[in-house]
Amino acid sequence: MTKLVRYSPFGVRSPLFTDWNRFFDEFLPVNTESDTPTTWTPRVDLSETESEFRILLDLPGMKKDDVTINFESDMLTISGERREEASREDVNYYRTERFYGRFSRSFTFPKAVEIDSISAAFEDGVLTVKVPKAAESKPRKISIS
Repeated sequence: MTKLVRYSPFGVRSPLFTDWNRFFDEFLPVNTESDTPTTWTPRVDLSETESEFRILLDLPGMKKDDVTINFESDMLTISGERREEASREDVNYYRTERFYGRFSRSFTFPKAVEIDSISAAFEDGVLTVKVPKAAESKPRKISIS
């Protein structure tokens, strides 16, 4: 019969090492409560085509009203806040790994962009921002006379 063993890229761990990790997990809190807002950084994909730049941000559990997009001084800034669900007093949490709090991501572009044509859509927890390139920054073929 085959025994299932948790994969460890560092080889077999000694019982002392495992006990030491368990001590920290059980007795020392990972996150401490405080009055200061926390920050987190959503994952982003940034791509470029001939005509535009495209930014995709993963914002699970958020609504479009929780996000602000600004363009100022050649910098696009996407910011927002994901609020923690109201905690219930009759529930004991053993671990919380989801991020809450404010975030801000800023992007500068290597080429001129059409500021008035920037568009954004929010669907299924993914924010898509399209930033069209300005006509003078798009590649063009020049005919020889």
